[in-house]
Amino acid sequence: MTKHTTSTRKDWLAARLELLKDEKDLTRRSDEVARRRQELPWVRIDKEYRFETDEGSASLADLFRGRSQLLVYHFMFGPDYTAGCPSCSSIADGFDGVVTHLANHDVMLSAVSRAPLTRLQAYKRRMEWKFPWASSFGNDFNFDFNISFTADEQRAGTIEYNYERGGHAMDATTVVSETVTRMAATCGTDAPTYARERPGLSTFVIEDGVVYHSYSTYARGVDGFWGMYQWLDRAPKGRNEAGVWWRRHDEYAKG
Repeated sequence: MTKHTTSTRKDWLAARLELLKDEKDLTRRSDEVARRRQELPWVRIDKEYRFETDEGSASLADLFRGRSQLLVYHFMFGPDYTAGCPSCSSIADGFDGVVTHLANHDVMLSAVSRAPLTRLQAYKRRMEWKFPWASSFGNDFNFDFNISFTADEQRAGTIEYNYERGGHAMDATTVVSETVTRMAATCGTDAPTYARERPGLSTFVIEDGVVYHSYSTYARGVDGFWGMYQWLDRAPKGRNEAGVWWRRHDEYAKG
């Protein structure tokens, strides 16, 4: 017999209507936050970055592919990884479905990682993805946007991620690091190497040939793109998790 609260349909409807007030308030608040994101000042990008793509060497402006806006997902796939981060992989599973819609709304979506292009291409084939994915191997892009860090920064405890120093789970040295160690192993590397890459999203706009940085978000700021969680948050038992349970989509048992 269930231990969860049960009720009549009438009582359920009353509770549901009360919750609807909060849901509508959350929607209005989300709209307001989105408006404030768009009002952030733009920062001109004067530094030259060269990326390797399926089409060859490209500048940051080239990644726009003729659109005026660019969304860059910072995918955790460092030069020493043998596979992409499983968390980033589960997020990226949702990209192919929206990239065409965005491209036809003047917005290009591209992943960027520090791993060499050949390794990204092999992993992309394994995952059967089609979205654009550029390699920033050898340039400062990831470091400049506070998404990759050096071993010296890590040892010194000076990593600043998500606009604060030492505030992320990957910087912890207690029980949380056991999860990081397990995640690192799935990427063919050790925990410190794995943790020098981080997830995030940065957005850019181009006007009159000039590229500007408009917004970046990190850590749980990427939750909104993690499609499975949007569904689980509406499932009867919610996220119902204890630790990392997800896998790359080709690693689940069949059936």
